[in-house]
Amino acid sequence: MPHQAFTRKVETRTATVAVLGLGYVGLPLAVAFADAGLTTVGLDIDEEKVDQLRRGVSYLRDVPAAALAGHVQAGRLVPATDEAVLARADAAVICVPTPFTKAKAPDLTAVIGAAEMVARHLHAGQLVVLQSTTYPGTTEEVVRPILERTGLEVGRDFCLAFSPERIDPGNRRYVITNTPKVVGGCTPACTEACAALFGALIGHDQIHRVRGPKAAEMCKLLENTFRSVNIALVNEMLELCDRMGIDLWEVIDAAATKPFGFMPFYPGPGVGGHCIPVDPVYLAWKAREYDFHTRFIELAAETNAGMPAYTVRKVTEALNRAGRPVKGSKILILGVAFKRDIDDPRNSPALEILKLLATQGAEVTYHDPYIPKVVLSADRFLAGASITTLESVPLTAARLEAQDCVLVAVAHRDFDFPWIVRHSRLVVDAQNATKAVRERREKIVKL
Repeated sequence: MPHQAFTRKVETRTATVAVLGLGYVGLPLAVAFADAGLTTVGLDIDEEKVDQLRRGVSYLRDVPAAALAGHVQAGRLVPATDEAVLARADAAVICVPTPFTKAKAPDLTAVIGAAEMVARHLHAGQLVVLQSTTYPGTTEEVVRPILERTGLEVGRDFCLAFSPERIDPGNRRYVITNTPKVVGGCTPACTEACAALFGALIGHDQIHRVRGPKAAEMCKLLENTFRSVNIALVNEMLELCDRMGIDLWEVIDAAATKPFGFMPFYPGPGVGGHCIPVDPVYLAWKAREYDFHTRFIELAAETNAGMPAYTVRKVTEALNRAGRPVKGSKILILGVAFKRDIDDPRNSPALEILKLLATQGAEVTYHDPYIPKVVLSADRFLAGASITTLESVPLTAARLEAQDCVLVAVAHRDFDFPWIVRHSRLVVDAQNATKAVRERREKIVKL
């Protein structure tokens, strides 16, 4: 059995692991493998990223430069762009992006490219793991045929499995090494090989085996669809409570005192990142293959997608009450990351808000201590807007005082909200970030 020799290599720390894709998922994973004493090769097509890593420079806040540099200098982590390194890898873990197309269909270009790269260097005894979030069936229907074109057979010559990533950027409490791992192989032997690899990171008691890749793939989609649906629920409740003159944040705090049967979710200007806006799309697309329409899931996605526009309406209403039209108003957006205290703007609702306000003629700027520049994709840019690139502006008292409105889109911990409110004419708070501010609350408008 191929997994037995592989397991022995992992246990004796003589195995070499290749991580394909060194982004928000792949780089922390590569460092974790190196931390566990496994020789790790980080493979990426971005030469600039790889050059930074070779110099011990981390481009992610969640990856400390000191730990990274130590592994690189010791040879435990080898950043590379040459796929030939896969020939000496005992395991290849695919962590590449899985976006969707304009037609809202899965885009597996990167997964297919990575699988073909692995196939060119596939050898007996190797373990291949797909971690990229995708629809159920990808591992067996897309990746497996590519690998088996080599003449090697899954379960007999090499192992293939899916294990969903559970990276939560900015989360210091739950990291790779203390978050349980779900593994599902194409055969029982494949599952055991995958369990052995990730057991080296988190302990074998934290491995949860499922009967195959499809269950593991669906697990990831369920996790994030659960979040999407519950966020959509509170976002819809937000609009209702607004009309009824009820503070939803107060209601949620009250409901959260119930010790059973309730889990608090919070409203906001929309959902972002690579998971929550994307995963339900993958699931809905796959469901159509089975003549199943995921009405509930798609409605939740639609509700969340409408929150940037709702936020802009609240800004417009607040400006109108202050006697100012949106057109010509100076509006400063605080935070363009997709969540608090991270440097990742992917699918951030703040970017859509920027575009909507610019389209209406507002003079928009933003400040984010973690994101120095954003590019607003031209293909999605709304007609009438004149900007496509913005740089973060310094946050000073003079700048705040010059704005007609300040919108809190992301509640970074670095923001001093009492100070921000004190120096602003009008604050629209989309995150309940000013909850503890006691003075000058007449300036604050909450979503």
